[in-house]
Amino acid sequence: MLTSLVKGLAKSRDERRPLFERSMSQSYRQAYNMAFRLTSNSTDAEDLLQETYVRAFRFFHRYDENLPFTSWLYRIMTNVHIDTARKRMRLKTTSLENCGPESNRTRDIADENARADIQIMESTLEEPIQMGLKSMNAEFRTAVVLSDIEGLSYEEVADLMGTSIGTVRSRIHRGRKQLRNYLETHGEVVLL
Repeated sequence: MLTSLVKGLAKSRDERRPLFERSMSQSYRQAYNMAFRLTSNSTDAEDLLQETYVRAFRFFHRYDENLPFTSWLYRIMTNVHIDTARKRMRLKTTSLENCGPESNRTRDIADENARADIQIMESTLEEPIQMGLKSMNAEFRTAVVLSDIEGLSYEEVADLMGTSIGTVRSRIHRGRKQLRNYLETHGEVVLL
């Protein structure tokens, strides 16, 4: 009986694979933009996007085809982003000064200016706003990005973040206030 259940799941997964691949290719650019706005870093955005698609594929059998794929994907991405932010708080960091010939450890550092995707993103996103988003608390940033940049309703943001509408409104308000304060302290014109 267990064997027939496993075969049934494998068959179902194989049948839905083309749907997943089609949905993934249609949502890739929008999902990457969302990941970049959440992480403010192309490498982290790529990692976030990869982990999001891996989880989405793993749990695609739970996806309801009657609902928008991007909303379901954003919820997964938001959860992955929050999980990653929590893990980073627990990680120990090492100064680059501790790396070198005398410590027998070296670090490779990517040249961020050599990446074409960064140049494209910088041309579409204003640097002060992106830096302001980067300086925000992760939960506030997620709420602001989903609402103000992606254009989702408060109800959709609440569903994606797994919180109440009141909490979303509070996070958006506080996030906008953090962004406004950042822009004011860094001499940028505030239109928020």
